[in-house]
Amino acid sequence: MKDVLFQYNPWWEQNVILKDIIPRKKYMDILKFNLTNEQIIFLTGLRRIGKTTLLKLLAQELIREGIPAKNILYVSLDDYIFKKYTILEILNEYRKTHKLPIEKKVYLLFDEVIYKKDFHQQLKNIFDRQNTKIFATSSSSIKLKDTKAFLTGRSYIIEVNPLTFEEYLDFKNIVILQRDRELLEPYFIDFIQSGGIPYNVLKNERDYITGLIDDIIYKDIIAEHGIKNPLMIKDYFLLLMERSGEQLSINKIANILKISVDSSKKYLSYFNDTFLIHLLSRHGKTNEKILSPKKIYCSDLGIKFNFTGLRDLGSYFENYIYLKLRHNDIYYLYEDGMEIDFYIKNTNSLIESKFNSKMNEKQKQLFESFKAKERLVIDSVENLKILKKFERIENGIDKGLYNNQLGQTKPLS
Repeated sequence: MKDVLFQYNPWWEQNVILKDIIPRKKYMDILKFNLTNEQIIFLTGLRRIGKTTLLKLLAQELIREGIPAKNILYVSLDDYIFKKYTILEILNEYRKTHKLPIEKKVYLLFDEVIYKKDFHQQLKNIFDRQNTKIFATSSSSIKLKDTKAFLTGRSYIIEVNPLTFEEYLDFKNIVILQRDRELLEPYFIDFIQSGGIPYNVLKNERDYITGLIDDIIYKDIIAEHGIKNPLMIKDYFLLLMERSGEQLSINKIANILKISVDSSKKYLSYFNDTFLIHLLSRHGKTNEKILSPKKIYCSDLGIKFNFTGLRDLGSYFENYIYLKLRHNDIYYLYEDGMEIDFYIKNTNSLIESKFNSKMNEKQKQLFESFKAKERLVIDSVENLKILKKFERIENGIDKGLYNNQLGQTKPLS
């Protein structure tokens, strides 16, 4: 194991400079902000979204700040080499290698920690008994939900999202002056086709997204849940992509694929747990929320484009607005057969997405009669800047990225 640990941690022997990466400043700011507290920090999100890169950038930052390189351990726990070892056994081998006693503080960077059975308990034991600061990643939300029971008061969960349009422009070194604002729309269409998965933005390889989806379907859904029919799962996903931005009928999908409604519900939850899709509930009384269909959105525009092509730009526009707003207390509004895209309860704001189009009269009546503090129609790429007001920035930190749904265990300081 010792040789493998050295392979994973080249900074123990030499200076390491990471190349061809997208340094996600807002996430690095969060990680650095949380360096001095005692909590275990979990990074979660879609596969290949950059969680591993963030851990390695963090190691680089720690060394830059004067932490001895040998006091930083990075391992990917989905590596077959580590399969027969517990997390504690790996940690013990590391401490022995560098002669680091238990009271000596070390920084532990565990990639894909969910591959270890009882990882919650193992991390709790390490947290309680050793001088450590732990950062860990996971590509599954469902397996992190148990952290609330095991790690009460000990953990934060931070969701890493695809690049925003602004990040995409920054990475491409594209600066659009006010006088050139008509260029925003064609660049947004480029962004739709590329999406926000960092490697795909870097390399733009034709089959990369297809390979990513296959990885998620086979490793995180089929293998994890023992599904016998891979083709049916792929068809299910394609149907979801075609319905992005719509109210989703689980029954209709069940009928199309000739599966039970219960199976359809389960498969939907599997895709949701892997961060491929997001679901939006209807605003209303509890029974309306439960009984009404949920709207579905794709987690990345490039994934949607890969499977459905560049048809209906309005659907992509609405999807992007949802992704920008989703960390608010958000719903869709539906009354008398009319729908308004988004109602943000925490700000009492009504938002309608209309990409180069207008509301009809009935929709306008609902929009104007609903008791909201503000009503916003976003009808162009330029007007996406309106969404900035809904970001939850405090002391330079985007606290909307702390994922409350996965069990944030303590008020943020």
